[in-house]
Amino acid sequence: MSKKEEKKNNYFKASLEELKKVTWLSKKEAVSHTIVVIIICIVVGLFLGSIDFGLTKLLEILIK
Repeated sequence: MSKKEEKKNNYFKASLEELKKVTWLSKKEAVSHTIVVIIICIVVGLFLGSIDFGLTKLLEILIK
């Protein structure tokens, strides 16, 4: 086996060992975190959209 292949194998072995140490979320936790992220995205989108709308209307008033 060449040094390059050996390094590659060592990398994948080490990666698998590290993945065994990971504490994965349960399905319930993953779903609840996903819902929180979606809600935050909607709230931030509405906030930024309303600011954009307000500034657009203000600019229209100033231009006229």
